[in-house]
Amino acid sequence: MYVIESPHPDNKPCTTSTTPSLPTETPSSVVGSVTLVGAGPGDPELLTVKAVNALKQADVILHDQLVTKQILQLAQPGTHIIEVGKSYDNPSATQYGINHMLVSMAQRGLNICRLKGGDPMVFGRGGEEALYLRQHHVPVSIIPGITAALGCCAYSGIPLTHRGISRGFTVVTARGENDDYRIDWSVLVNLQHTLVFYMGLHRASWIASNLMLYGMNSRTPIAIISNGTHPNHQQYVTTLSQLDEYLTLHTPPMPSLIVIGETVSISENLNMVNELNQSPAATSLYNEQLEGMC
Repeated sequence: MYVIESPHPDNKPCTTSTTPSLPTETPSSVVGSVTLVGAGPGDPELLTVKAVNALKQADVILHDQLVTKQILQLAQPGTHIIEVGKSYDNPSATQYGINHMLVSMAQRGLNICRLKGGDPMVFGRGGEEALYLRQHHVPVSIIPGITAALGCCAYSGIPLTHRGISRGFTVVTARGENDDYRIDWSVLVNLQHTLVFYMGLHRASWIASNLMLYGMNSRTPIAIISNGTHPNHQQYVTTLSQLDEYLTLHTPPMPSLIVIGETVSISENLNMVNELNQSPAATSLYNEQLEGMC
């Protein structure tokens, strides 16, 4: 069986008394290690072999909210699995509490897999956690994962770069620390890149308005990709100027990714989303592919 636990309810930094019960056979003088692992955008088959090995070798897995149950099932029986994810507008584990928990567990000789959606170093605070661990003399390694931008756009048939259309792409977070948004809109517009906004669904109209205000063509295509790479992968496409009206008729679910640029229109010709959703074997394959990985 898997031991699945939640972070301490009062959301305070974990101490020995509040840390979930964990194996203690290893002497405390032997320091464990932490591996920051990218879980990819959702489809378990997009995990790297190295990520699967890290899951199987871990004593404890601390995972973000978006990591799927199918991926967590790859852990060995008896592995302690603890959710420490953050959720928009909901009580969540503090970053300090997560950092402290990682150090505390490693100092007890445990090997921890810190499992993050996408890639740990792309809006995953992997850099912050790695620095904190090094400062506390805890061995840390990093296993990259397929980012949400790459995975979701590929499944939607949206090329992030395309000759003659987009010479690059820029990834931006729409959620600032303490709601402090410092985005240089004029730079984004003048780049002529495909733009990918993480954590932006709640501010989609604000994003579109600012891009048009600073000179982006109002007819520029915008796609909202929901549940990317999952069996219920959905894509909503409109233009910047029509976004507000479109959102009165459609309610994309979270998690969502926003993609803006002329390359979005290419997806209509590739028709990848319809093929993914209409395939009668899509959902069964999603579940069955785990058997060969466990």
